[in-house]
Amino acid sequence: MKKVNTAIVIPAFNEQASICRVLNSLIELDGFDIIVVDDGSTDDTAILVSAFPQVILLSLAVNIGAWKAMQTGIRYCHLNNYERLITFDADGQHQVASIKLLCDHQNETLADVVIGSCTGRGSLSRHIAWTLFRGLSGIKVNDLTSGLRLYTRPAISILSTREASLLEYQDVGVLLMLKTFGLKLSEKAVNMNSREDGISRIFYSWGAVAYYMAHTSLLCISKVRKSSELSYQLAMKRHLK
Repeated sequence: MKKVNTAIVIPAFNEQASICRVLNSLIELDGFDIIVVDDGSTDDTAILVSAFPQVILLSLAVNIGAWKAMQTGIRYCHLNNYERLITFDADGQHQVASIKLLCDHQNETLADVVIGSCTGRGSLSRHIAWTLFRGLSGIKVNDLTSGLRLYTRPAISILSTREASLLEYQDVGVLLMLKTFGLKLSEKAVNMNSREDGISRIFYSWGAVAYYMAHTSLLCISKVRKSSELSYQLAMKRHLK
């Protein structure tokens, strides 16, 4: 595997039932920094993570939601000059073996974003949503809601902007934003485990699905504008030099 400065970012909210198993499976990997963003958990998630000295723990004072917690980790990676990061779930669905698959695929394709695709999972509502959003957005990605993704430095820079904070999910909106900047998206087929604990934050009820589909449909048909903050970031870097 090509040695690149890479982080694994795990947002976690009340994941005490699974977080230790997830971290124990990851700490044996060589060449990756592991970052857990505790999203204001009210259980023992942060305490359990702090028992792993090799894991970087970012604790949020209040719960701000899965995407904004993820963006906290992305911004940390942007500020600390990571070349790429992998987003990984805390609930045990993602498999450690998938990390090498994503990294190898990115090395081969030089894609800016690699999505770990597992289209065999999920309910009927999930597959209906995928079909609708592919048609509305024009994004040729099979698994639009996969939380297992690899982002390279250009994607990290874009997703650390204030405009990206306006998004609500790490799914179609993120991919639309990256597509607007001309980044190359790719998919790699992976296997996923069944959820060990809890429920999907999007597909747990038809009401939640209806809200998600209305929200994301509007996002798909709206004009996505390029962020002006990237030029600001570059100007600040030149100033600091």
